[in-house]
Amino acid sequence: MKTTIEIADSLLIEARKVAIRERTTVRSLVEQGLRQVIAQRKTEKPFRLRKASFKGRGLRPTLRNATWGALRELAYEDHGE
Repeated sequence: MKTTIEIADSLLIEARKVAIRERTTVRSLVEQGLRQVIAQRKTEKPFRLRKASFKGRGLRPTLRNATWGALRELAYEDHGE
């Protein structure tokens, strides 16, 4: 299949040098690179956040409807200026 891609000039220059040195084509290098990336991504596990919960009963009843500003003030209450 034929397609068009845009790559940085410097990358194409380096790819051409490698292709000449290895007696192959830029097309072959691009295909090889794509195959490697696709194979690598197939074996990678998706990123998952670890569970960071803790035992408790949530916010104090007096803070359930508090604004972010009020919660922030409480969090930094004893940290001085």
